[in-house]
Amino acid sequence: MHLIQVDSVQRWMEDLKLMTDCECMCILQSKPISLEEDAQSEFSLSSEHSACDNLQLLLKRAWIISTELTRIVQKLEKNRWQRVHSMTVRVNCHVRSMINEYNTFKRNSWEEMHQYEKMLVEKCSELTTVTERCIQIEDEQILKSMKSCINDALTTVAQYFGQLIELALTHEIKNLVREIDTSDNLYSAESATSNLFSLTQEGSHLCRIIAKVDGILCLADILTDNTHSQATHAEAAAVIAQITSPQLTITHHLSSFLENMEEIVTALLKLCQEATSGEVFLLASAALANITFFDTIACEMLLQLDAMNILIAACGDKQRVDSPYSRDQVVTILANMSVLDQCASEIIQGNGVQVLMEMLFEKSSSGNSPEVAACERVQQKAAVTLARLSRDPEVAHAAINLSCIPRLIELCRSPTKRNNSDSVLVACLAALRRLAVISPDGLQESDFQQLVKPRLVDSFLLCTNMEESFV
Repeated sequence: MHLIQVDSVQRWMEDLKLMTDCECMCILQSKPISLEEDAQSEFSLSSEHSACDNLQLLLKRAWIISTELTRIVQKLEKNRWQRVHSMTVRVNCHVRSMINEYNTFKRNSWEEMHQYEKMLVEKCSELTTVTERCIQIEDEQILKSMKSCINDALTTVAQYFGQLIELALTHEIKNLVREIDTSDNLYSAESATSNLFSLTQEGSHLCRIIAKVDGILCLADILTDNTHSQATHAEAAAVIAQITSPQLTITHHLSSFLENMEEIVTALLKLCQEATSGEVFLLASAALANITFFDTIACEMLLQLDAMNILIAACGDKQRVDSPYSRDQVVTILANMSVLDQCASEIIQGNGVQVLMEMLFEKSSSGNSPEVAACERVQQKAAVTLARLSRDPEVAHAAINLSCIPRLIELCRSPTKRNNSDSVLVACLAALRRLAVISPDGLQESDFQQLVKPRLVDSFLLCTNMEESFV
Protein backbone atom coordinates (compact mmCIF):
# COMPACT_ATOMS: atom_id res chain seq x y z
CA MET A 1 0.00 0.00 0.00
CA HIS A 2 1.25 3.47 -0.94
CA LEU A 3 0.71 4.77 2.62
CA ILE A 4 3.38 2.45 3.99
CA GLN A 5 6.08 4.12 1.89
CA VAL A 6 6.00 7.50 3.64
CA ASP A 7 8.49 8.59 6.30
CA SER A 8 7.89 6.86 9.66
CA VAL A 9 7.70 10.11 11.65
CA GLN A 10 5.21 11.55 9.17
CA ARG A 11 3.25 8.30 9.40
CA TRP A 12 3.15 8.62 13.22
CA MET A 13 2.01 12.24 13.03
CA GLU A 14 -0.82 11.31 10.67
CA ASP A 15 -1.90 8.43 12.88
CA LEU A 16 -1.72 10.41 16.13
CA LYS A 17 -5.30 11.60 15.93
CA LEU A 18 -6.51 8.08 15.22
CA MET A 19 -4.52 6.70 18.14
CA THR A 20 -5.89 9.26 20.58
CA ASP A 21 -9.39 8.55 19.30
CA CYS A 22 -8.66 4.92 20.02
CA GLU A 23 -7.78 5.65 23.66
CA CYS A 24 -10.97 7.67 24.09
CA MET A 25 -12.98 4.83 22.63
CA CYS A 26 -11.33 2.37 24.97
CA ILE A 27 -12.39 4.36 28.03
CA LEU A 28 -15.83 5.41 26.88
CA GLN A 29 -16.73 2.02 25.38
CA SER A 30 -17.77 3.72 22.14
CA LYS A 31 -20.55 5.74 23.81
CA PRO A 32 -21.15 9.22 22.32
CA ILE A 33 -21.06 12.14 24.76
CA SER A 34 -21.99 15.00 22.46
CA LEU A 35 -25.33 16.79 22.82
CA GLU A 36 -27.87 16.44 20.05
CA GLU A 37 -27.03 19.95 18.82
CA ASP A 38 -23.31 19.15 18.75
CA ALA A 39 -23.96 15.90 16.94
CA GLN A 40 -25.92 17.74 14.26
CA SER A 41 -23.06 20.22 13.87
CA GLU A 42 -20.57 17.38 13.55
CA PHE A 43 -22.75 15.75 10.91
CA SER A 44 -22.87 18.94 8.89
CA LEU A 45 -19.10 19.19 8.97
CA SER A 46 -18.56 15.57 7.98
CA SER A 47 -20.96 15.87 5.07
CA GLU A 48 -18.43 18.11 3.39
CA HIS A 49 -16.07 15.16 3.01
CA SER A 50 -15.87 13.77 -0.49
CA ALA A 51 -15.88 10.09 -1.39
CA CYS A 52 -12.11 10.31 -1.80
CA ASP A 53 -11.71 11.78 1.71
CA ASN A 54 -13.82 8.97 3.14
CA LEU A 55 -11.72 6.40 1.34
CA GLN A 56 -8.46 7.88 2.61
CA LEU A 57 -9.71 7.78 6.20
CA LEU A 58 -10.94 4.24 5.68
CA LEU A 59 -7.61 3.18 4.19
CA LYS A 60 -5.68 4.64 7.13
CA ARG A 61 -7.82 2.77 9.64
CA ALA A 62 -7.62 -0.41 7.57
CA TRP A 63 -3.82 -0.16 7.40
CA ILE A 64 -3.55 0.23 11.18
CA ILE A 65 -5.90 -2.67 11.90
CA SER A 66 -4.25 -5.06 9.41
CA THR A 67 -0.83 -4.17 10.84
CA GLU A 68 -2.02 -4.79 14.39
CA LEU A 69 -3.54 -8.16 13.44
CA THR A 70 -0.22 -9.24 11.94
CA ARG A 71 1.63 -8.19 15.09
CA ILE A 72 -0.81 -10.12 17.29
CA VAL A 73 -0.05 -13.29 15.35
CA GLN A 74 3.68 -12.69 15.83
CA LYS A 75 3.31 -12.14 19.59
CA LEU A 76 1.06 -15.19 19.86
CA GLU A 77 3.75 -17.38 18.32
CA LYS A 78 6.14 -16.23 21.04
CA ASN A 79 3.57 -16.84 23.82
CA ARG A 80 3.65 -13.22 24.90
CA TRP A 81 0.17 -13.32 26.35
CA GLN A 82 0.17 -9.89 27.99
CA ARG A 83 1.09 -8.24 24.70
CA VAL A 84 -1.43 -10.34 22.79
CA HIS A 85 -4.20 -9.14 25.10
CA SER A 86 -3.23 -5.45 25.07
CA MET A 87 -2.93 -5.45 21.27
CA THR A 88 -6.27 -7.23 20.93
CA VAL A 89 -7.90 -4.51 23.04
CA ARG A 90 -6.31 -1.94 20.76
CA VAL A 91 -7.63 -3.68 17.63
CA ASN A 92 -11.07 -3.84 19.21
CA CYS A 93 -10.99 -0.08 19.75
CA HIS A 94 -9.74 0.64 16.24
CA VAL A 95 -12.47 -1.50 14.70
CA ARG A 96 -15.19 0.29 16.69
CA SER A 97 -13.69 3.69 15.83
CA MET A 98 -13.49 2.80 12.14
CA ILE A 99 -17.12 1.69 12.06
CA ASN A 100 -18.32 4.78 13.94
CA GLU A 101 -16.30 7.14 11.74
CA TYR A 102 -17.44 5.51 8.55
CA ASN A 103 -21.11 5.43 9.58
CA THR A 104 -20.89 9.16 10.28
CA PHE A 105 -19.63 9.89 6.77
CA LYS A 106 -21.80 7.32 5.05
CA ARG A 107 -25.04 8.89 6.32
CA ASN A 108 -27.02 5.75 5.54
CA SER A 109 -26.44 2.05 6.01
CA TRP A 110 -27.58 -1.10 4.31
CA GLU A 111 -28.27 -4.54 5.69
CA GLU A 112 -25.23 -6.40 4.34
CA MET A 113 -22.85 -3.74 5.64
CA HIS A 114 -24.57 -3.66 9.04
CA GLN A 115 -24.39 -7.44 9.27
CA TYR A 116 -20.62 -7.53 8.73
CA GLU A 117 -20.12 -4.67 11.18
CA LYS A 118 -22.06 -6.58 13.83
CA MET A 119 -20.21 -9.86 13.20
CA LEU A 120 -16.82 -8.13 13.28
CA VAL A 121 -17.51 -6.30 16.54
CA GLU A 122 -18.82 -9.47 18.18
CA LYS A 123 -15.81 -11.51 17.10
CA CYS A 124 -13.39 -8.78 18.28
CA SER A 125 -15.11 -8.73 21.68
CA GLU A 126 -14.91 -12.51 21.88
CA LEU A 127 -11.21 -12.39 21.01
CA THR A 128 -10.57 -9.79 23.70
CA THR A 129 -12.36 -11.91 26.30
CA VAL A 130 -10.35 -15.01 25.41
CA THR A 131 -6.98 -13.23 25.50
CA GLU A 132 -7.87 -11.66 28.86
CA ARG A 133 -8.52 -15.12 30.25
CA CYS A 134 -5.13 -16.28 28.97
CA ILE A 135 -3.12 -13.77 31.02
CA GLN A 136 -4.69 -15.24 34.18
CA ILE A 137 -3.70 -18.82 33.33
CA GLU A 138 -0.28 -20.26 34.11
CA ASP A 139 -0.74 -23.86 33.00
CA GLU A 140 1.23 -24.29 29.76
CA GLN A 141 -0.95 -27.13 28.47
CA ILE A 142 -4.13 -25.09 28.83
CA LEU A 143 -2.48 -22.08 27.15
CA LYS A 144 -1.32 -24.31 24.33
CA SER A 145 -4.85 -25.51 23.69
CA MET A 146 -6.17 -21.93 23.84
CA LYS A 147 -3.60 -20.75 21.31
CA SER A 148 -5.41 -22.72 18.60
CA CYS A 149 -8.68 -21.12 19.61
CA ILE A 150 -7.16 -17.63 19.41
CA ASN A 151 -5.66 -18.37 15.99
CA ASP A 152 -9.07 -19.42 14.71
CA ALA A 153 -10.65 -16.28 16.14
CA LEU A 154 -7.96 -14.11 14.54
CA THR A 155 -8.58 -15.77 11.18
CA THR A 156 -12.30 -15.07 11.49
CA VAL A 157 -11.68 -11.44 12.50
CA ALA A 158 -9.38 -10.98 9.49
CA GLN A 159 -12.01 -12.54 7.22
CA TYR A 160 -14.87 -10.34 8.47
CA PHE A 161 -12.60 -7.29 8.42
CA GLY A 162 -11.56 -7.96 4.81
CA GLN A 163 -15.16 -8.42 3.68
CA LEU A 164 -16.26 -5.25 5.48
CA ILE A 165 -13.47 -3.19 3.94
CA GLU A 166 -14.24 -4.61 0.50
CA LEU A 167 -17.88 -3.57 0.83
CA ALA A 168 -17.01 -0.08 2.08
CA LEU A 169 -14.36 0.55 -0.58
CA THR A 170 -16.67 -0.66 -3.32
CA HIS A 171 -19.46 1.59 -2.03
CA GLU A 172 -17.23 4.68 -1.93
CA ILE A 173 -15.65 4.03 -5.33
CA LYS A 174 -19.13 3.59 -6.80
CA ASN A 175 -20.00 7.01 -5.40
CA LEU A 176 -16.90 8.49 -7.01
CA VAL A 177 -17.66 6.86 -10.37
CA ARG A 178 -21.27 8.06 -10.10
CA GLU A 179 -19.98 11.57 -9.42
CA ILE A 180 -17.94 11.44 -12.63
CA ASP A 181 -20.86 9.99 -14.58
CA THR A 182 -23.44 12.52 -13.42
CA SER A 183 -21.30 15.65 -13.07
CA ASP A 184 -22.85 18.61 -14.87
CA ASN A 185 -19.74 20.81 -14.96
CA LEU A 186 -16.13 20.36 -16.01
CA TYR A 187 -14.68 21.26 -12.61
CA SER A 188 -16.43 18.48 -10.71
CA ALA A 189 -15.60 15.94 -13.43
CA GLU A 190 -11.92 16.94 -13.37
CA SER A 191 -11.82 16.83 -9.57
CA ALA A 192 -13.47 13.40 -9.38
CA THR A 193 -11.19 11.98 -12.09
CA SER A 194 -8.14 13.31 -10.26
CA ASN A 195 -9.37 11.68 -7.04
CA LEU A 196 -9.91 8.39 -8.85
CA PHE A 197 -6.35 8.51 -10.18
CA SER A 198 -4.96 9.15 -6.68
CA LEU A 199 -6.76 6.03 -5.45
CA THR A 200 -5.15 3.86 -8.14
CA GLN A 201 -1.80 4.78 -6.58
CA GLU A 202 -2.76 2.91 -3.41
CA GLY A 203 -2.28 -0.50 -5.02
CA SER A 204 -3.77 -3.26 -7.11
CA HIS A 205 -6.71 -3.88 -4.77
CA LEU A 206 -8.30 -0.51 -5.47
CA CYS A 207 -7.53 -0.84 -9.19
CA ARG A 208 -9.42 -4.13 -9.17
CA ILE A 209 -12.44 -2.57 -7.45
CA ILE A 210 -12.49 0.37 -9.89
CA ALA A 211 -12.43 -2.08 -12.79
CA LYS A 212 -15.12 -4.25 -11.16
CA VAL A 213 -17.58 -1.35 -10.70
CA ASP A 214 -17.25 -0.33 -14.36
CA GLY A 215 -15.29 2.83 -13.67
CA ILE A 216 -13.65 2.35 -17.07
CA LEU A 217 -16.90 3.18 -18.85
CA CYS A 218 -16.91 6.63 -17.24
CA LEU A 219 -13.26 7.10 -18.17
CA ALA A 220 -14.05 6.16 -21.77
CA ASP A 221 -16.80 8.80 -21.82
CA ILE A 222 -14.36 11.43 -20.56
CA LEU A 223 -11.72 10.49 -23.13
CA THR A 224 -14.17 10.76 -26.02
CA ASP A 225 -15.82 13.97 -24.80
CA ASN A 226 -14.18 16.90 -26.57
CA THR A 227 -15.63 19.41 -24.10
CA HIS A 228 -13.14 18.22 -21.48
CA SER A 229 -9.69 19.76 -21.29
CA GLN A 230 -6.56 17.89 -22.35
CA ALA A 231 -5.51 17.79 -18.69
CA THR A 232 -8.72 15.92 -17.80
CA HIS A 233 -8.18 13.53 -20.72
CA ALA A 234 -4.67 12.93 -19.38
CA GLU A 235 -6.01 12.17 -15.88
CA ALA A 236 -8.43 9.63 -17.39
CA ALA A 237 -5.56 8.09 -19.36
CA ALA A 238 -3.52 7.86 -16.15
CA VAL A 239 -6.29 5.91 -14.40
CA ILE A 240 -6.59 3.54 -17.37
CA ALA A 241 -2.81 3.05 -17.35
CA GLN A 242 -2.92 2.08 -13.67
CA ILE A 243 -5.89 -0.27 -14.02
CA THR A 244 -4.51 -2.05 -17.09
CA SER A 245 -0.96 -2.47 -15.77
CA PRO A 246 0.44 -5.88 -16.84
CA GLN A 247 1.65 -6.30 -13.25
CA LEU A 248 -1.94 -6.52 -11.98
CA THR A 249 -3.82 -9.80 -12.29
CA ILE A 250 -7.26 -8.23 -12.63
CA THR A 251 -8.05 -8.79 -16.30
CA HIS A 252 -11.09 -10.94 -15.52
CA HIS A 253 -12.82 -7.80 -14.23
CA LEU A 254 -12.29 -5.88 -17.47
CA SER A 255 -14.98 -7.34 -19.73
CA SER A 256 -16.54 -3.90 -20.17
CA PHE A 257 -13.13 -2.61 -21.19
CA LEU A 258 -12.89 -5.16 -24.01
CA GLU A 259 -16.33 -4.13 -25.24
CA ASN A 260 -15.24 -0.47 -25.44
CA MET A 261 -11.63 -1.03 -26.44
CA GLU A 262 -11.88 0.51 -29.91
CA GLU A 263 -13.14 3.90 -28.76
CA ILE A 264 -10.65 3.94 -25.86
CA VAL A 265 -7.70 3.06 -28.09
CA THR A 266 -8.80 5.64 -30.67
CA ALA A 267 -9.11 8.36 -28.02
CA LEU A 268 -5.74 7.54 -26.45
CA LEU A 269 -3.96 7.57 -29.80
CA LYS A 270 -5.57 10.92 -30.59
CA LEU A 271 -4.34 12.22 -27.24
CA CYS A 272 -0.82 11.06 -28.12
CA GLN A 273 -1.04 12.87 -31.44
CA GLU A 274 -2.41 16.11 -30.00
CA ALA A 275 -0.45 16.17 -26.72
CA THR A 276 0.94 19.60 -25.92
CA SER A 277 3.39 18.38 -23.29
CA GLY A 278 5.62 15.42 -22.50
CA GLU A 279 3.54 14.53 -19.45
CA VAL A 280 0.29 14.21 -21.42
CA PHE A 281 2.01 12.09 -24.08
CA LEU A 282 3.58 9.86 -21.43
CA LEU A 283 0.24 9.16 -19.72
CA ALA A 284 -1.59 8.45 -22.98
CA SER A 285 1.19 6.27 -24.41
CA ALA A 286 1.53 4.36 -21.12
CA ALA A 287 -2.17 3.48 -21.24
CA LEU A 288 -1.82 2.38 -24.87
CA ALA A 289 1.28 0.32 -24.07
CA ASN A 290 -0.55 -1.54 -21.30
CA ILE A 291 -3.53 -2.17 -23.57
CA THR A 292 -1.29 -3.78 -26.20
CA PHE A 293 -0.34 -6.39 -23.59
CA PHE A 294 -4.01 -6.95 -22.99
CA ASP A 295 -5.12 -8.41 -26.30
CA THR A 296 -3.72 -8.70 -29.85
CA ILE A 297 -6.97 -7.13 -31.04
CA ALA A 298 -5.66 -3.85 -29.62
CA CYS A 299 -2.54 -4.15 -31.80
CA GLU A 300 -4.70 -4.78 -34.87
CA MET A 301 -6.80 -1.73 -34.02
CA LEU A 302 -3.69 0.42 -33.65
CA LEU A 303 -2.38 -0.82 -36.98
CA GLN A 304 -5.63 0.20 -38.67
CA LEU A 305 -5.41 3.61 -36.99
CA ASP A 306 -1.91 4.23 -38.42
CA ALA A 307 -0.49 4.20 -34.89
CA MET A 308 2.96 3.05 -35.94
CA ASN A 309 3.54 6.11 -38.15
CA ILE A 310 2.00 8.43 -35.56
CA LEU A 311 4.21 7.14 -32.74
CA ILE A 312 7.38 7.04 -34.85
CA ALA A 313 6.74 10.64 -35.92
CA ALA A 314 6.21 11.61 -32.27
CA CYS A 315 9.71 10.36 -31.43
CA GLY A 316 11.06 13.25 -33.51
CA ASP A 317 9.06 15.80 -31.51
CA LYS A 318 11.04 16.76 -28.40
CA GLN A 319 8.02 18.54 -26.93
CA ARG A 320 6.03 15.30 -26.77
CA VAL A 321 8.66 12.57 -26.46
CA ASP A 322 11.07 14.25 -24.09
CA SER A 323 12.41 11.43 -21.90
CA PRO A 324 13.45 7.75 -21.84
CA TYR A 325 10.18 7.05 -20.05
CA SER A 326 8.15 8.19 -23.06
CA ARG A 327 10.40 6.33 -25.48
CA ASP A 328 9.96 3.24 -23.31
CA GLN A 329 6.18 3.42 -23.83
CA VAL A 330 6.53 4.00 -27.58
CA VAL A 331 8.91 1.10 -28.13
CA THR A 332 6.71 -1.13 -25.95
CA ILE A 333 3.80 -0.47 -28.32
CA LEU A 334 6.02 -1.05 -31.36
CA ALA A 335 7.38 -4.29 -29.89
CA ASN A 336 3.89 -5.63 -29.21
CA MET A 337 2.61 -4.55 -32.62
CA SER A 338 5.60 -6.13 -34.37
CA VAL A 339 4.12 -9.61 -33.94
CA LEU A 340 1.74 -8.68 -36.78
CA ASP A 341 3.11 -9.36 -40.26
CA GLN A 342 1.62 -6.16 -41.68
CA CYS A 343 3.81 -4.04 -39.41
CA ALA A 344 6.94 -4.60 -41.47
CA SER A 345 5.80 -2.39 -44.37
CA GLU A 346 4.56 0.26 -41.91
CA ILE A 347 7.92 0.43 -40.13
CA ILE A 348 9.73 0.88 -43.45
CA GLN A 349 7.39 3.62 -44.69
CA GLY A 350 7.63 5.56 -41.44
CA ASN A 351 11.44 5.38 -41.19
CA GLY A 352 10.91 3.30 -38.07
CA VAL A 353 14.10 1.24 -38.41
CA GLN A 354 16.12 4.44 -37.99
CA VAL A 355 14.19 5.27 -34.81
CA LEU A 356 14.79 1.76 -33.43
CA MET A 357 18.49 2.09 -34.25
CA GLU A 358 18.64 5.37 -32.32
CA MET A 359 16.93 3.67 -29.36
CA LEU A 360 19.78 1.15 -29.21
CA PHE A 361 21.95 4.12 -28.19
CA GLU A 362 19.56 5.25 -25.41
CA LYS A 363 21.56 6.66 -22.50
CA SER A 364 20.62 8.31 -19.22
CA SER A 365 21.51 11.99 -18.90
CA SER A 366 20.97 12.18 -15.13
CA GLY A 367 22.32 8.80 -14.04
CA ASN A 368 19.53 8.24 -11.51
CA SER A 369 18.34 4.66 -11.12
CA PRO A 370 14.78 4.98 -12.52
CA GLU A 371 16.03 6.73 -15.65
CA VAL A 372 18.84 4.21 -16.14
CA ALA A 373 16.31 1.40 -15.84
CA ALA A 374 14.09 3.11 -18.42
CA CYS A 375 17.05 3.36 -20.81
CA GLU A 376 17.72 -0.36 -20.40
CA ARG A 377 14.09 -1.13 -21.23
CA VAL A 378 14.28 1.07 -24.34
CA GLN A 379 17.41 -0.75 -25.56
CA GLN A 380 15.96 -4.17 -24.82
CA LYS A 381 12.60 -3.53 -26.49
CA ALA A 382 14.22 -1.87 -29.50
CA ALA A 383 16.31 -5.02 -30.00
CA VAL A 384 13.23 -7.22 -29.52
CA THR A 385 11.31 -5.20 -32.10
CA LEU A 386 14.18 -5.44 -34.59
CA ALA A 387 14.42 -9.19 -34.05
CA ARG A 388 10.70 -9.63 -34.69
CA LEU A 389 10.49 -7.34 -37.69
CA SER A 390 13.67 -8.68 -39.29
CA ARG A 391 11.80 -11.81 -40.30
CA ASP A 392 10.88 -9.56 -43.22
CA PRO A 393 13.96 -9.31 -45.52
CA GLU A 394 13.22 -5.68 -46.37
CA VAL A 395 13.36 -4.64 -42.72
CA ALA A 396 16.46 -6.77 -42.13
CA HIS A 397 18.31 -5.15 -45.05
CA ALA A 398 17.29 -1.68 -43.83
CA ALA A 399 18.66 -2.50 -40.36
CA ILE A 400 21.91 -3.83 -41.85
CA ASN A 401 22.34 -0.72 -44.01
CA LEU A 402 21.93 1.43 -40.89
CA SER A 403 24.82 -0.46 -39.20
CA CYS A 404 22.64 -2.21 -36.64
CA ILE A 405 24.93 -5.24 -36.58
CA PRO A 406 28.02 -3.39 -35.21
CA ARG A 407 25.87 -1.72 -32.53
CA LEU A 408 24.29 -5.04 -31.49
CA ILE A 409 27.76 -6.61 -31.27
CA GLU A 410 28.94 -3.68 -29.15
CA LEU A 411 26.00 -4.08 -26.76
CA CYS A 412 26.68 -7.82 -26.49
CA ARG A 413 30.40 -7.52 -25.90
CA SER A 414 30.55 -4.40 -23.74
CA PRO A 415 28.69 -4.72 -20.41
CA THR A 416 29.07 -0.98 -19.74
CA LYS A 417 27.25 -0.09 -22.98
CA ARG A 418 24.20 -2.05 -21.81
CA ASN A 419 24.65 -1.06 -18.15
CA ASN A 420 25.34 -4.72 -17.31
CA SER A 421 21.75 -5.59 -18.20
CA ASP A 422 21.15 -9.27 -18.93
CA SER A 423 17.78 -8.56 -20.55
CA VAL A 424 19.40 -6.18 -23.04
CA LEU A 425 22.07 -8.81 -23.76
CA VAL A 426 19.55 -11.56 -24.53
CA ALA A 427 17.50 -9.28 -26.80
CA CYS A 428 20.59 -8.11 -28.69
CA LEU A 429 21.85 -11.66 -29.18
CA ALA A 430 18.45 -12.65 -30.60
CA ALA A 431 18.37 -9.66 -32.98
CA LEU A 432 21.97 -10.23 -34.05
CA ARG A 433 21.30 -13.87 -34.90
CA ARG A 434 18.25 -12.89 -36.97
CA LEU A 435 20.28 -10.32 -38.96
CA ALA A 436 23.24 -12.70 -39.34
CA VAL A 437 21.02 -15.04 -41.35
CA ILE A 438 20.50 -12.26 -43.90
CA SER A 439 24.07 -10.92 -43.86
CA PRO A 440 26.62 -13.40 -42.48
CA ASP A 441 29.40 -11.42 -44.19
CA GLY A 442 28.66 -8.47 -41.91
CA LEU A 443 30.25 -10.25 -38.95
CA GLN A 444 33.88 -10.99 -38.23
CA GLU A 445 34.76 -14.65 -37.76
CA SER A 446 35.23 -14.22 -33.99
CA ASP A 447 31.83 -12.55 -33.67
CA PHE A 448 30.17 -15.33 -35.62
CA GLN A 449 31.91 -18.08 -33.63
CA GLN A 450 31.13 -16.53 -30.24
CA LEU A 451 27.82 -14.68 -30.67
CA VAL A 452 25.94 -16.50 -33.43
CA LYS A 453 27.06 -20.09 -33.86
CA PRO A 454 26.84 -21.41 -30.26
CA ARG A 455 23.62 -22.04 -28.37
CA LEU A 456 22.08 -18.81 -27.14
CA VAL A 457 22.77 -19.73 -23.52
CA ASP A 458 26.47 -20.34 -24.28
CA SER A 459 26.82 -16.96 -25.99
CA PHE A 460 24.99 -15.37 -23.09
CA LEU A 461 27.37 -16.89 -20.54
CA LEU A 462 30.37 -15.83 -22.58
CA CYS A 463 29.18 -12.22 -22.78
CA THR A 464 28.19 -11.94 -19.12
CA ASN A 465 31.72 -12.93 -18.14
CA MET A 466 33.33 -10.24 -20.30
CA GLU A 467 34.74 -7.40 -18.24
CA GLU A 468 35.78 -5.13 -21.09
CA SER A 469 34.69 -4.44 -24.62
CA PHE A 470 36.44 -6.37 -27.39
CA VAL A 471 35.27 -3.91 -30.02
